[in-house]
Amino acid sequence: MSGANSLTIAAARDALRRRDLTAVDLTMACLTAMDAGDALNAFVHKTPEIALDQARAADARLARGDAPAMCGIPLGIKDLFCTKGVPSQAASNILKGFRPEYESTVTTQLFDAGAVMLGKLNMDEFAMGSSNETSCYGNAVNPWRRGNDDAALTPGGSSGGSAAAVAADMCLAATGTDTGGSIRQPAAFTGIVGIKPTYGRVSRWGIVAFASSLDQAGPMTKSVRDAAIMLGAMAGHDPKDSTSADLPVPDFEAALTGDIRGKRIGIPREYRMDGMPDEIEALWHAGIAMMRQAGAEIVDISLPHTKYALPAYYVIAPAEASSNLARYDGVRYGHRAKLAQGDGITEMYEKTRAEGFGKEVQRRVMIGTYVLSAGFYDAYYNRARKVRALIKRDFETVFADGIDAILTPATPSAAFGLGEMADADPIRMYLNDVFTVTVNLAGLPGIAVPVGLDRQGLPLGLQLIGRPWDEAGLLNHAYVLERAAGFVAKADKWW
Repeated sequence: MSGANSLTIAAARDALRRRDLTAVDLTMACLTAMDAGDALNAFVHKTPEIALDQARAADARLARGDAPAMCGIPLGIKDLFCTKGVPSQAASNILKGFRPEYESTVTTQLFDAGAVMLGKLNMDEFAMGSSNETSCYGNAVNPWRRGNDDAALTPGGSSGGSAAAVAADMCLAATGTDTGGSIRQPAAFTGIVGIKPTYGRVSRWGIVAFASSLDQAGPMTKSVRDAAIMLGAMAGHDPKDSTSADLPVPDFEAALTGDIRGKRIGIPREYRMDGMPDEIEALWHAGIAMMRQAGAEIVDISLPHTKYALPAYYVIAPAEASSNLARYDGVRYGHRAKLAQGDGITEMYEKTRAEGFGKEVQRRVMIGTYVLSAGFYDAYYNRARKVRALIKRDFETVFADGIDAILTPATPSAAFGLGEMADADPIRMYLNDVFTVTVNLAGLPGIAVPVGLDRQGLPLGLQLIGRPWDEAGLLNHAYVLERAAGFVAKADKWW
């Protein structure tokens, strides 16, 4: 089938079951597109042999008639997921050469469902970044361009490689992780769908940790229906993960009824920030109108502690990162620095970590160590934890008042140019997460949906935030928004 790599998961699933194409044909189309798209630097470890072996197994399973929805679907896997025998570096030089002897729970479940791995995808180092410019592999590039300007744009971060690969039709979907918006922000920057599930819905086992109380894996796809299908294969209780919830996984695709009549959509006044670009404000108002026309009741709400979310996040996340990254010391695996005569173990630790970690990771480890140190723990870390509890309570209050979902912007702007913030204050980069970090701090599900284009022809998205464990309802709201927006634009200038 010509152009099979541009299919959605749903369309490919139906075509595979009708035998209109084979999983091998579909995989070959994606492998060809992947090789043609090297300029985007999205795939950093290609696995064509594994992909074709898995595709042949999927075809056999399809022939037997016992194939799940994801059987034969070619995916890209973010480099943060451990994949047995395949380099899994978290885009960091400190893990150079690391090939796990085990498989993450998420990839295990996807492969058990018959999915095909095309390779590993670029990302910000240890998922720390909002632009995919901190990777040891170099920048991932957004397939979109501004008007007639050929300047390379960021695909967002940290799941920038995942977003670029899906937007450029190199794979049908990809795995991502979201610690403060790292699925939703790149999805919005590239015109695709990205959902961060409720914390605990998807196992974190075998995913390299950044901030353990915030990290959550999710799918990045071409449509809301695809997100529902893929999330169903990724979710579920995992006894190997102590934070995994022992709850049944609903049929997320069956929940896409398109009916939200009588549902109450909250519009938080605190998200109307000073200096918000007119295009973002207009997009938000357009989304509100779409939901109202679909029969939803629009309700103004207050989330009063939102203004403290970003500073609280940038205390808690670095604190957890400094603890998690302490294990990378050059002793057991990954990079070890060359030592001079007379160097001891302290020098080995110092030199290895100085060589292995990039500047952004070093910055966050230093911040995290500082806020956890004696004399500053109560002043910073404990205070941030208290603010987090207040943010979570704000959402609980709103949902207790009968709000079914919350509609907000996904990002404060469209994609910006690579290098445009390189010399700026790091806080400017951190502000990219201003609309997304509250969801992680509260452990809630959130989804980014492409809704329109800015005046330069770049995609813009809106975010929906759902009740805890109600991904099914959240996806249905997103499905309504997607259909109303009718976003069909594709990035076609990178070829």
